[in-house]
Amino acid sequence: MAALPEHVIATGSGRWWADRAVDPRAVAVSSGDHVLLRGDPGSLTPDALARFAGSYIEAPARFLPVLGGGFQRVDRWERMVYVHQAPALAARPAPGITVRRLTPRDAPAVVALGPGAAWIHKTWGGPEQLASSGLAWGAFHRGRVLSPACTHFLGSRYEDVAALADPGHRRQHLALACVTALCEDIASRGRTASWTCSRDNRPSRPAASWPGRPGSA
Repeated sequence: MAALPEHVIATGSGRWWADRAVDPRAVAVSSGDHVLLRGDPGSLTPDALARFAGSYIEAPARFLPVLGGGFQRVDRWERMVYVHQAPALAARPAPGITVRRLTPRDAPAVVALGPGAAWIHKTWGGPEQLASSGLAWGAFHRGRVLSPACTHFLGSRYEDVAALADPGHRRQHLALACVTALCEDIASRGRTASWTCSRDNRPSRPAASWPGRPGSA
């Protein structure tokens, strides 16, 4: 989530928080379900963090006491980061599948993915904003998007990638085809694609290792 602050500045999708308006001692930046927390935890009360309940929070270990006091439960979430360093193998979707960049007219198709897919466009403010961003690709069949991939966090050096596949069309390399096209697009902008996933997310780890190489954890 290192690119999260840059993403909020570049896209306007997110919010900044501080313990005080002048000379803040602790700051947070949020977008979608993600929060980046920095500064002096001693300047915060547990109640000040209540608005971030249910979020994925990245913070130094020194924030653990105040986080523990602010929430009934705090779970450690071990993440792995992959960085795109080598060309990917070509993905060949089945006949009739078209992989292309999303346009504003594709917003209804993104909405049709349903509530379970909402996480992929939350950092953009919604399906309309994602479809209009120019930074998303999809595998389409008869006007329906079966798998979208997009820049989840837009940074000046790295673009963190997210992708999903419709449950009825998995194991068809659709997400990989979209991610491959997206990584090439990111490289054309002079940036590097990254992929962040949970160590326990077995489906995501092979997908990440195809278009990239393991980076730092």
